[in-house]
Amino acid sequence: MEKGKIVSLEDRVPKLKQQRRRKANKRLIFLLLLFFALISCVVYFQSPLSHVNKISIDGNDTYTDDELVSQSGITNKMNVWKIDEANIEKKLKKLPEIKSAKLKVAFPNHVSIKIVEWKRIANIMREGNFQAILENGQILGEQKGPVPINSPILVDFSEGEALEEMITGLNAIPKEVLNSISEIHYTPKETDKFHITLFMNDGFEVSASLRSFSEKMSHYPSIVSQLDPKIKGVIDLEVGSFFKAFEVEGAEEENETEDEG
Repeated sequence: MEKGKIVSLEDRVPKLKQQRRRKANKRLIFLLLLFFALISCVVYFQSPLSHVNKISIDGNDTYTDDELVSQSGITNKMNVWKIDEANIEKKLKKLPEIKSAKLKVAFPNHVSIKIVEWKRIANIMREGNFQAILENGQILGEQKGPVPINSPILVDFSEGEALEEMITGLNAIPKEVLNSISEIHYTPKETDKFHITLFMNDGFEVSASLRSFSEKMSHYPSIVSQLDPKIKGVIDLEVGSFFKAFEVEGAEEENETEDEG
C-alpha cells in the first residue's frame, strides 16, 4: 500500500495565515464599499441632487407643459423619491380633457409624465360660440386650444337624448368618415324626431336618422365612390340609400322658358 505524502505543520501555518489575511481583506473592502455607498445615499437624499431637476411631458395637445406642471403641484424643491405618483396623477385627471396620466421617476432627478387626452369628436355652436365635445360626452364650457379643423360642427342641438345619440354615433363611425363631415344640423320631422342633415366636405348633403346614423354612415365612402363627383346632391340614408341631384338654377329657368313658349 502506497503511503500518502506527509506535510509538516510548519509548512501549513504560513498558507493558513495567508488565506485568513485574504478573507479579512475582502471583508474589509466589502465593508468599506458598503460604508461609502451608504454615505453616498445619505448625501444624495439630503442634497439638491435628489430634487426635481427635469420634468418631461408627452402626449399633451390641449394644455402646455407649464400648465400641466402647475396642475401637478411638482416644484424643483421636491425630492423626486418622495413624490406621491398616484396623487399627482389624480390631480392631472381632474382636468376635463385628460383621460389618463402616468408619472414615472428616473434616477437621479428626472420626472416624466405620459398624458392621454380625450378625443374631441365635434364642436357644438351655442350663441355664436364653439364648444368642444369630447368622446366621453362632456361638453367643455370654455374652448381650450385651436378648434380642430376636421371635427364636425353641430348646429341646433341642445342637451338631451338627441345630442346623446349624436355623440354615440360619432364615436362609432370610422375616423375617415368623421373627418369628412363639415356640419351636422338637427332637423327633426313629425315622422322622425331624430332626423339630421349633414353637410359634407366633398359638397354632398346627407339626410339621415340618428337611430341608424353610425351604421349607414360607415358605408359613406363606398356610396360616394359610385356617384359622379361633378354632380352634387342629397344622399338619403333614412330608410334605404338613394341619391337625388341638386336642381340647377339654369336648368329651372330654361324649363320655365320652354313652358311659356
